Amino acid sequence: MKYSELTRYYFETAAGAGVLSGPGVYRGAAGRRAHGTWVQFDLHIDSGIIRAARFLVFGCPHTIAVTAWVAEHAAGSAIRTALPESVPELSARFAVPVEKRGRLLVIEDAWLAAAAGALQR
Repeated sequence: MKYSELTRYYFETAAGAGVLSGPGVYRGAAGRRAHGTWVQFDLHIDSGIIRAARFLVFGCPHTIAVTAWVAEHAAGSAIRTALPESVPELSARFAVPVEKRGRLLVIEDAWLAAAAGALQR
C-alpha cells in the first residue's frame, strides 16, 4: 500500500508513544487486538489543560500515524471530548482508505474514554 508523506512520518516517528501515570492522569482505551485495532490514550490534565498526551496503539500504519498526530496536537489545549480534528478531517488529512476508516472510530472512542474520565472528576 502507498502511504502519504504525513502518514509515513507519524508512523515512523510515533512521537508521544508511551504511558503516563500519577495524579491528574486519565486513561481511556478502545478496540481489541484480536480485531486488528487497539488504542489507549493517557492524558495528564492540570487546570483543565492537557499538559501531556501519550498513547499505546496496535494497528496498521494509518492507525498508528493518526493516533500519534492526535496525541501531539492535543497537548496544550483545553480538555474536551472532541478530537483535535473530526474523523472525516483526519481521514482526509492522512488519506485513509475507505476500508480503514472504521479504525479512526476506535481512536475516537479511546480519546472519548480518556477525556470523559477527566471531565467527570
